[in-house]
Amino acid sequence: MKHLALTTALVGSLALPAAAETIGVSIPAATHGWAGALNFHAEQTVERLEKQYENLDFVLTTTPDSGTQISDLEDMVATRNIDALVVLPFESEPLTGPIQRIAESGTWVTVVDRGLSQEGIENLYVAGDNESFGKTAGDYFVENLDEGSKVVVLRGIPTSIDNERVEAFQAALDGSGVEVLAMEHGNWNRDDAFTVMQDYLSRYPEIDAVWAADDDMAVGAIGAIEQAGREDEMWVVGGAGMKEMVRRVQEGDDMVPVDVTYPPAMIATAIELTALGVMSEGVPMSGEFILSSELITQENAEQYYYEDSPY
Repeated sequence: MKHLALTTALVGSLALPAAAETIGVSIPAATHGWAGALNFHAEQTVERLEKQYENLDFVLTTTPDSGTQISDLEDMVATRNIDALVVLPFESEPLTGPIQRIAESGTWVTVVDRGLSQEGIENLYVAGDNESFGKTAGDYFVENLDEGSKVVVLRGIPTSIDNERVEAFQAALDGSGVEVLAMEHGNWNRDDAFTVMQDYLSRYPEIDAVWAADDDMAVGAIGAIEQAGREDEMWVVGGAGMKEMVRRVQEGDDMVPVDVTYPPAMIATAIELTALGVMSEGVPMSGEFILSSELITQENAEQYYYEDSPY
């Protein structure tokens, strides 16, 4: 919150040039809760900055897949002549080439959350700490499971983010004696996670815990577990701080003992920092802006529960 307040103050102090500047913002559609909150924060930030500055324009697009996002980016460059781009890639690999071409044309590029498959393309990278996200969950599993315990994992969409989280989770489990039975992609989607968890439940008579790596997937996994009548056998750890899950942690729900933060408001930080980098003179904003992950427990859950939040 201190970082966001600082960037807002800095943007408010900009002496904008006479010529209008256009910032393109391309993010995934609201296909799940976290993405829905991401869209909310993006729309709120764009609306606020457009009202505040007459000569700062935005073009905001949301995308259901990588192909559509590539087309959106090409259109931004060809028809809107954007001066800067804030992009959360739907997938890392297919978006790397198109974003690289935009950067090489001289357009300022801020990449959010899902890193590209090649380093050094973007001017600015804004993200949650994905290694911390995976390690925080892994450490909790090691501390609260006995040697020989069996766990299953629901991975997200194939991206650099997912790889970083899973690698950190596995590293935290190394030498603990906790066995990972299987890892499959639930694509940060409730329905997909429900299907994958059904498969796990049919294949494995003994499961002690589930790392869902996302709160939407955790909801899907819990639905499958409850349908199978096995809710007393295992607990589930998701992530991102969905208020539904935070409330369950706060109430001491045995099935959801903790959660891990990963704030969707990072898109607001990215848009504000990009505006600052593009519109100001002599204020270098290149590099990385990383928001750390925290473990949400029953003791501190009140700090992370926001009744009016869209997520």
